Amino acid sequence: MKRLLSLCLVFVFGVAAAQQADAVDFKKLKAELNFKDTKQVSGFVFVYFKVLKEVDSVYLDAINMNFRSVELKDVTTDDVEASDFGIESDKIIIINKFKAEKDYLLTFWYSAEPKKALYFIDDQIWTQGQGKYTSNWLPSIDDTNEKIEFDLSISFDDGYEVLANGELVSKEAITQNQTTWHYDMSKPMSSYLVALAIGNYNKRTEISESGVPLEYYYYPEDSAKVESTYRYSKQLFDFLEEAIGVPYPWEIYKQVPVKDFLYSGMENTTLTIFSDAMVVDAIGFNDRNYVNVNAHELAHQWFGNMVTATSGEHHWLQEGFATYYALLAERDVFGDNYYYWRLHEYAQQLLGQENAGDATSLLDPKSSSVTFYQKGCWALHVLREQVGEDAFALAVRNYLLKHQYKNVETSDFIQEVELASGQDLSEFVKIWLEDRVLPQDVMVQSLKKSAFIQEYMDVCCETYPSKCGDYLVSDISDKAKIKILSQPSYEVELEDFNNNFEVRQAIAQKMAAIPVEFKKMYETLLNDASYVTIESALYNLWVNFPSDRAKYLHQTKDIYGFNDYNVKLLWLALHLNTIEYQSDKKQEIFEELRSYTDPRFSFDLRMNAFNYLKLINGFDKISLANLIQATTHHNWRFQKFAKELLLELQNIEAYQQVLDELEK
Repeated sequence: MKRLLSLCLVFVFGVAAAQQADAVDFKKLKAELNFKDTKQVSGFVFVYFKVLKEVDSVYLDAINMNFRSVELKDVTTDDVEASDFGIESDKIIIINKFKAEKDYLLTFWYSAEPKKALYFIDDQIWTQGQGKYTSNWLPSIDDTNEKIEFDLSISFDDGYEVLANGELVSKEAITQNQTTWHYDMSKPMSSYLVALAIGNYNKRTEISESGVPLEYYYYPEDSAKVESTYRYSKQLFDFLEEAIGVPYPWEIYKQVPVKDFLYSGMENTTLTIFSDAMVVDAIGFNDRNYVNVNAHELAHQWFGNMVTATSGEHHWLQEGFATYYALLAERDVFGDNYYYWRLHEYAQQLLGQENAGDATSLLDPKSSSVTFYQKGCWALHVLREQVGEDAFALAVRNYLLKHQYKNVETSDFIQEVELASGQDLSEFVKIWLEDRVLPQDVMVQSLKKSAFIQEYMDVCCETYPSKCGDYLVSDISDKAKIKILSQPSYEVELEDFNNNFEVRQAIAQKMAAIPVEFKKMYETLLNDASYVTIESALYNLWVNFPSDRAKYLHQTKDIYGFNDYNVKLLWLALHLNTIEYQSDKKQEIFEELRSYTDPRFSFDLRMNAFNYLKLINGFDKISLANLIQATTHHNWRFQKFAKELLLELQNIEAYQQVLDELEK
C-alpha cells in the first residue's frame, strides 16, 4: 500500500539523495508500456540495481506519476524485501536497509499523463528527453552520469510502426488488433536518450560497409521523397566510422520524421527523431536538406551517446564534436570548398554574437548554441591543424575507447591529445576553451589556407571597381558572385542570368524592380529547381507586370514548395488580389488559405498561413479560433509566435469583438 513519507523520512531521503550517485549503480530498466487515447502512458517497470554502499533509501525520478504493486526483491535469493515506499511530485522513493554489494530488483506498475517529453500529435506519439527529462513519462534517473541499459516493450494498435532504442527482437500479437514490440539494448546510456516513436510509416533499409542496418522511415505518401531526404545517409555513416576510427557503438541505426518536432533533430541512441519539415523532394533538396542534421545526429551516437559529458560545463564535448564531425562528413560529400565555406559562416555567426556582447567561454554551462556548436567546431578544427591529423585521430580514438559508455570531462579529451601529440595544450585551452574573446587572427589565417575563401575575401567592387562588371561572367565561385550581387553598387546585367541556380536565386531576390528589357529573362527564374527562387520570382513578376498576373498564376498553380507551402500560400494570397483571375473562385481560394491554419497541419505551415492572413487583413472567426488554439501549442516557437500575433490583433478594432466572444 502506498504511504506518504513522514517528515523524518523526507529528511533521511534528502541525505541519501545526495549520496545515491556513489552508492547505487542502476544496471537495467525494462518497461512494458501501454498508451491510451487520454494521452496516458502506463505499464510495468523492472529496475535492476546494485547497492555499493549501505543506504536507507533509493529513488527514481518520476514526475507526477501514480504507482501500485511496488515490490523489492533480493536478486540472489529472489526473496521479497520488507520495504516501504513514498511518492513525491518528482520521485518514487524506496525505503529499506539496503546492504552494500547486493543486487536488487524493483518492480512496480505506474501511470502518467505527461505535460512534456512525451507528445501525442494526431496519429503519432513521440518523445523528446533532452532538455525535457524522460522522467516525465518513464521513471528513470535524470542525472546524465547514471547510465542504464533500457529495454522497452510497447503494446499498440496494429497498422502502426512502433520504434524504440535498440534492436527489435520480436513482435507478439496480444489481441486481435494489438501487438507488442520488444526492443533490446545491449549497452547503457543516459536516460535523456531513451526514445520511442509511433506512427504510420513505411521503411527502406541499407546496410553499412561494416554491416550495420540503416533504417529510413517515411510517411507512405512521401515515397517519392525518400531518396532526396535520406540522400548520402550511407556515405555519411561509412565515412564517420572510418574517420572516427571507432566502430559504430550500437547494433542498428534508425531515423524517423515526426510532426511538429521541437528541434531539427534529436540523437536518441540508435533512433534519431527529426522534424518532418526536413522531408524534401528533389527540388527542395537544393535549398534546404537534411544532410547536415543527418550527419550531426549520427556523430552524436559516438559523441554524447557513447561518451557523455558529466555536466553542462563540458557540453561542448557533445555539440562541438557532433558539429565538427558532421562538417567533415559533409566535406566528404560536397568537397573542400563547402567545408571552408561553412567554417566561414560559423565564424560570421560567432563574430555577430561577440559584437552583440554575448560571447561566452566554451566551458560556460550557460553558453549559447552558437558557442557550443560553432565555436566548439572551430576549436577542434584549429586543434587538428595544430597537432596534425594523425595525432588528432589517434587522440579521438583513444578518448572514445577509454571512456566508452561512461562520462567525460574536457580534461579527459585534452589529456589524450597531449599524449598523442607530445604537445602542451595549456595555451590552446586558455584561448579556445576558457577565454570569451575569439582569436580572430588565427581564424582568418586558417580560412585563408583555402584558395576558395581567399578569392571570396578578395572580390569587392569598391576595391576593384574596374573588375566589378565582369565578376558575374567570370569563373570565380558562385559564393563570390553572390557577394558581388549583395553590394548595393552592383547593377544586374542580362548576361548575369547565365549562372547556376544559387546565383540566379540571388538575382531573383535582389531585383525587386524589373526593367522591361529584363522581363523575358527574369521569367525563366520560374522554371528553376529552387522553391526559394520561384517564390521570389513569382512575387516580383506579379508586382512588376500587372497585365501578366493571370499568366504567372496559371504557370505556378500546381507548385507547393517546402512543407510550409511557401509557394502555394503566396500563390493563394496573390490569387485573392488578382481580380481578373478566376473571379468566381475567390471564396474557395480564401477558404483554402484559411484551412492551413487548422491544427491538423504542421506548425510551420500554420505559421505561414497566419502570416498571410495578417498581410491581407483576412482573419475571420475560424482562423482566429485556430490562432487562440495555437497559443497552447507544445512547440514553444510556434506558441510564442501565436501569442505575439494575438496581442497585435487584439489592438485592431475589427477583430476585438470576435476575439472577446471566442475567449469567453
